[in-house]
Amino acid sequence: MGTGREGVWRPPELNAMSGGISIHCVDVASGRLAVGLGVEVVRLGPDGLPQGAPLAEGRVGSNGLLHHPTLMSEAITAGGYEVRFSVGDFYRSQGHATGGPVFLEVVPYRFHIADPVQHYHLPFKFTAWGFSLFRGGA
Repeated sequence: MGTGREGVWRPPELNAMSGGISIHCVDVASGRLAVGLGVEVVRLGPDGLPQGAPLAEGRVGSNGLLHHPTLMSEAITAGGYEVRFSVGDFYRSQGHATGGPVFLEVVPYRFHIADPVQHYHLPFKFTAWGFSLFRGGA
């Protein structure tokens, strides 16, 4: 049916989830899922800056989601995180000639998890010129 808690629509595969992070990406300029978009997730240190190697990295799949086992594991605890979306590489892979850096090369998104039992759904909607990021109805 595709509805989750409180009747908010979300992808059916997210309905049974609790805890963790899901990342859903849409290229709104083309009206398509952002299949192949590169995404990294890193933890923030006490100073609020990214630290260490990525917890998760990969490319968005055919359903618009980044699938990585760490995102739905006990590795996702309370604290700060940064998600990095490789928008410039995505548009280059789509055949868009750039001649140099594009307006949005890498889009960082920093957020904090207070309650790791809750699920954090992050919809990323973008074009080559702008984006929207928020905590979705998970």
